[in-house]
Amino acid sequence: MLTHSYQTIASPAEGEYKEKGSKFLAYAYPMDVESDLDGFMASLRDIHPKARHYCYAYKLGLDGTRFRANDDGEPSGTAGKPIYGQILSFGLTNICIIVIRYFGGTKLGASGLIHAYKEASKAALDNAAVIEKYLFVSYELTFGYDHMGHIMNALKDPDIEIINKVFENDCLVTIQVRLSVENLVIHRLKAHLLNKSLEEVTADTTVDFCEIVKKKG
Repeated sequence: MLTHSYQTIASPAEGEYKEKGSKFLAYAYPMDVESDLDGFMASLRDIHPKARHYCYAYKLGLDGTRFRANDDGEPSGTAGKPIYGQILSFGLTNICIIVIRYFGGTKLGASGLIHAYKEASKAALDNAAVIEKYLFVSYELTFGYDHMGHIMNALKDPDIEIINKVFENDCLVTIQVRLSVENLVIHRLKAHLLNKSLEEVTADTTVDFCEIVKKKG
């Protein structure tokens, strides 16, 4: 089934868990690209230069293939995996959680570490505002300058967002619409441009004075 939206967190959130003198500080961030991790990590290393471990997990996209879990020196599978497990448990994506550990002098064992990293991550997500974000698709409209007024009027549709425009002899406007209403909105746009009813327009209808091309990716 095609997914039109996903859940993530609205803004950074924090959580904490303590066990036998060790302190686990969790930081959850909205994240759109892998390179965001470097900035998050650099900031936390500045704030917590004496921490023993900086473990993390992240998940991006909707297909389940873009994720990573890192134990940063903790026994394999005891840190990154339970952090990632909480991301899955909350049904989130486009998110990164970093859990910093201050060692308290007493070893917790594998099961203790798994529990600690899980609980710290859960605490951060419990403190986060979960939001739904919609997926969008983009189209490019190319047309002559003499048609600009009519086309820009048609683009006042509330379901259309103009994200870029270049007005020269050949004009280019980039728009985006929600994936969930893509077909309806483009159908309605063509009808408006051609001054026709919705019933007179089909998916194959073209507008001879305005090229409408869906962008890839």
